[in-house]
Amino acid sequence: SSMGSALFFLGEYANMILMSGLCTLFFLGGWPPILDLPISNQIPGSIWFSIKVLLFLFLYIWVRAAFPRYRYDQLMGLGRKVLLPLSLARVVPVSGVSVTFRWLP
Repeated sequence: SSMGSALFFLGEYANMILMSGLCTLFFLGGWPPILDLPISNQIPGSIWFSIKVLLFLFLYIWVRAAFPRYRYDQLMGLGRKVLLPLSLARVVPVSGVSVTFRWLP
């Protein structure tokens, strides 16, 4: 039984590493450096990719540790009681600005 939980634990971290790699590819440009500076071009692309993956992995673990896990009924209540009124309250100022400045998307 403890072996099964250990495999699940490794699977969860493997999933986080995979998602960090995909986020690096899709959102941070993959292996090229972030800034096109002469000093950053001296660092190999694999090192840049590893740094970016570690950055996403750090953020992913940080968010998972900072926010609690919600049950299904708590998520539904959050959406109905908090997120829906916020989104409806946002419609009024955005439409007011849109009509006032004649900005129509």
